[in-house]
Order: sequence, then C-alpha cells, then structure tokens
Amino acid sequence: MDLLVYKKELLYTFILICLSITIIVIAKRAIRKFSFVRAIEVNRRKVIFNLAYLLTYIITGAFLAIIWGMDIKQFSVFISSILAVLGVGFFAQWSILSNLTSSVILFFNHPVRIGDRVKILDKDFDWTGIVEDITGFYFFMRTDKGENITLPNSLVMQKGIQIMDKETTLGEVLPADNVVMHSDTIKEDFTD
Repeated sequence: MDLLVYKKELLYTFILICLSITIIVIAKRAIRKFSFVRAIEVNRRKVIFNLAYLLTYIITGAFLAIIWGMDIKQFSVFISSILAVLGVGFFAQWSILSNLTSSVILFFNHPVRIGDRVKILDKDFDWTGIVEDITGFYFFMRTDKGENITLPNSLVMQKGIQIMDKETTLGEVLPADNVVMHSDTIKEDFTD
C-alpha cells in the first residue's frame, strides 16, 4: 500500500489529532479553573471531564470520517437519523429529558453543593438534611431524621431549595434573649 496516495488525508488527520489534543488540554485547564471557582466536588469534576472528552472524541471522529472520504450527504443523513431517534425517545420519556436538564442546571448554575445542609421547600413534607450526591437524574440527601431520600432533579428544581447553616439544626436555634446575652458577654470580653 502506497502512503503517498493518502498524503493529504494523513496530513489532515495529523492536524486534527493535534488540534483535538490541544482542545482537550485547554478544556481540562478551563474545567479545573471553573471547578475551583465554583468549589465543585471531585466526583462531579470527573463527570464534567468525561463529558468534555466524549464530546471532543465524537467531533474528532466525525471530522475523521469526512477527511477519509465519507460523503457529507451520507454523513448528514446518518447524524439526522440518530438525532431523530434520540429526539423521539426523549420526547416519549419527557421526565428523562426534564431530569437531565435539571441536572445540568443544578450542576452548573445552582449554589447547592454536596455536603450542604438544605431544606426542600414543600408544604406537605419536611425534607431537611445533608446533600449526599447529585447525579444526572437524582438528588440524594440524608434527612435530619436519618432517612435516605432520593428525589428526581426536576422535582427539586420545581420545589426549590433553601441552603441552611451546616452547624445548626432546627431544634438548636437559640432564643432571642440568649443571643443578646452572648453578644453582651462578647462586648465585655473585648473591652478589657
């Protein structure tokens, strides 16, 4: 097999692979910086890395197929068929799409983090506890009563979340007189 026949394809493949590696390195740095600023937990950071890698590999594979001679019309028909099947499947399971969207919102734009003490705002249930995990579909928490609760992410987004202080529980709130007395004692300590 003569490699000179495929000289142009080999050159484009080399350039594409170098570009993909560069994009992965830049994305890795950006994700690390973003996760440091937002204080994202290590396991959630791994999920973001894996999604970035998957997206980069899919795009690289698509361009490689085009470079090595796949017809663009055939490729577009293939991609549109896959997207149509996925769209029908997600529309049929609307809750899956809703949970995935809610998961992305909770993951990137909501201030709740794993380990936070939260209260899910619901008039029928008292769901107050520590956030154990937030996955692509579910929100896991351990209540103050010791119960493990799993809620769909879409339900959490609909109900709303109140982030509470980690150190105090609902039964440990001090009366107003005690708070004033403690603040007076602190003032006396600083005046000496």
